[in-house]
Amino acid sequence: MTNKKRLGGLLALLVLAGLGLFALFGQKQSAPAAGDKPVVRIGSKDFTENLIVAELYALALEDEGYTVERKFNIASSLVHTSLTNKEIDLYPEYTGTGLLAILKLPLETDPEQVYQTVKTAYAKDFKLTWLDYAQATDSQGLVIRTAVAKQLGIKTISDLQQHASELRFASQGEFDQREDGLAGLKTAYGEFNWKSSKVYDNSLKYSVLKNDEADVTPAYTTEGQLIQTDEFTLLEDDKAFWPPYNIAPVAQSDLIEKEPNLAQALNKISSQLTTEKVTELNAQVDVDGKDYTAVAKDFYKSIAN
Repeated sequence: MTNKKRLGGLLALLVLAGLGLFALFGQKQSAPAAGDKPVVRIGSKDFTENLIVAELYALALEDEGYTVERKFNIASSLVHTSLTNKEIDLYPEYTGTGLLAILKLPLETDPEQVYQTVKTAYAKDFKLTWLDYAQATDSQGLVIRTAVAKQLGIKTISDLQQHASELRFASQGEFDQREDGLAGLKTAYGEFNWKSSKVYDNSLKYSVLKNDEADVTPAYTTEGQLIQTDEFTLLEDDKAFWPPYNIAPVAQSDLIEKEPNLAQALNKISSQLTTEKVTELNAQVDVDGKDYTAVAKDFYKSIAN
């Protein structure tokens, strides 16, 4: 082959290569930017209910076309810091927790007032937004064995206080001293002079009641075991001592401002969460042994349309 032919062939190859690079470059430039919506990092606390609700948030946002990064099972004492440090974008929080544990403000009992208080303070202090709160409230409570409640005619905490000397109390230790525990209850209801009081691990409390080792124990009002009303009765807080702990998404304010569809999707989830429904969902995990992701998925399917 002559040098002229070699040179011609080389030039042809260079032209073809240039055309290929131009075509490739042109494709990259003309292709739409990857993902018009941001990746959303959803956090959760490290207990069943918060995991279920966080998963519901994730499913709702994925349906809206967001890519979701799940950063679940954060210790309750650290999750707020994770949000303020921008390690996560949002998570399910409780209005009463925001009021008492985060803001350290005086106790209030009106759900709307508590919500407005935390909403205003979070926006000012942390640049965080509280979206709509659910009817579901995971508050403190006292649970009694149903057989004993029927025998003594106990329906409220006032009734319980009057019969305390006939009842065995299963404490979790620190509950006795907390201002939002037994110490505060005494201020609202009077002294609780238990027949006996013994400290048990929180995880054992329902077994202790079921095995007739105690009659009364502190609880949270959406715990799955409470669905077993033939065995356990949640007493009415008739003097409204405990504040509401309504569930709501708390998110980075700049994200909410940029993504109004995100807020709408999360608010739709909140509108479907009642105390009874959350208790039922918790029971499917903690009593029936189902995986929380499957429970969340089944419930989401039932409300998505």
